[in-house]
Amino acid sequence: MNIPIIETERLILRSFREEDLNPYAQMSADEEVMRYIGNGKTLSRAESWRSIAVIIGHWYLRGYGLWAVEERESGEMIGRIGCWKPEGWIDFEVGWTLRRSFWGKGYATEGGFASIKYAFEELGKKKVISLIRPNNFASIRVAEKLGEKFEGYVEVLGNQALMYGITTQGWKKISRSDE
Repeated sequence: MNIPIIETERLILRSFREEDLNPYAQMSADEEVMRYIGNGKTLSRAESWRSIAVIIGHWYLRGYGLWAVEERESGEMIGRIGCWKPEGWIDFEVGWTLRRSFWGKGYATEGGFASIKYAFEELGKKKVISLIRPNNFASIRVAEKLGEKFEGYVEVLGNQALMYGITTQGWKKISRSDE
């Protein structure tokens, strides 16, 4: 499978490579980064490797997935952003996780925008959601900047989450205003 490369003004969304393991494992071992991801626990280096393998497998099984995010200026792998719907998941999700040193720069919004555009325009999705833990105010702001609206509370992996969503109609309004 050929995983598409998406380039934005400051980011490259691309397939994971073996050399991404070090920065990915660093991100996954950071308690502050991981407190709102999955079960809220950090991952070991071996678990991080398996996480990358699951992400790559998701691409092969579903035809879409999370990209490794590379900062264009530095060439550093700074996190993961993209589309996600493993078996049993609530709905088609766009999500983001960045290494802490890259927070607050608008990268999650930039990559999230590219991912939602890909979901609607390339995959033909009618709706995209983002699942966010209630106290993850930074991710709530990202979802709102992406045009997503609060839709309610859901349980994900035994934890309460907020569900934000946007439809193709809402997306057309947002994307036209950015042209």
